[in-house]
Amino acid sequence: MRRADRLFQIVQHLRGGRLVTAHKLATWLEVSERTIYRDIADLQSTGVPIDGEAGVGYLMREGFDLPPLMFTRDEIVALVAGARMVRAFGGAAMARAADEALVKIGAVLPQTERERIARTEIHTPLWVVSDAAREALDIIERAVEKRQVLTLHYSDEAGRTTVRDIRPLGLWFWGKVWTLIAWCEMRDDFRAFRIDRITLLKKAERSFRPEPGKRLADFYRAAESSETYGTGPAARGL
Repeated sequence: MRRADRLFQIVQHLRGGRLVTAHKLATWLEVSERTIYRDIADLQSTGVPIDGEAGVGYLMREGFDLPPLMFTRDEIVALVAGARMVRAFGGAAMARAADEALVKIGAVLPQTERERIARTEIHTPLWVVSDAAREALDIIERAVEKRQVLTLHYSDEAGRTTVRDIRPLGLWFWGKVWTLIAWCEMRDDFRAFRIDRITLLKKAERSFRPEPGKRLADFYRAAESSETYGTGPAARGL
């Protein structure tokens, strides 16, 4: 572990006004207590408000904010790979945000680490999701956050089309297709809808409040207890 990363971890462990001994810090960070004493002294000398002493323990006063963080090599690779996947498979707004996030990350990195972003050779095909699906993903993602009821025209695997109001609960990506988990007001039950089978999607101009039995946590519980999970109506979007 780089020393800068270790100093950051020490600050994280001391957050919340907890008294932490040098022995515990040394165990967590896999270094000697002498190294912890030296790191604490260096942090104190730079103005980090850490109180305490060797043999007693240390705590950090509330209100301290860390400066912008540096990322490790593996963290940079993960961020770049994730952003590129979102750009390829996510909604249009998600794709733009992923690009903007990479620009912001690069702006706070030193030159050597900024170059690592360009050298990360993990790529995805561009624009593999249709424009209609991208628009639907953006609408659904916002509706999940704002708890907005949606009206959708949905074509099932047999080609039958239904119009229904749903309470969107979450989006899942399966590698090839996106699905929406929702509470279907027409069926009065949970349903999973493939985004590529939604032929029309619009806001119903009303919101919903989480109700017992109709929440995402309830869906998980029902799925775990169902022997037909993955093949039943909820999974097929019927």
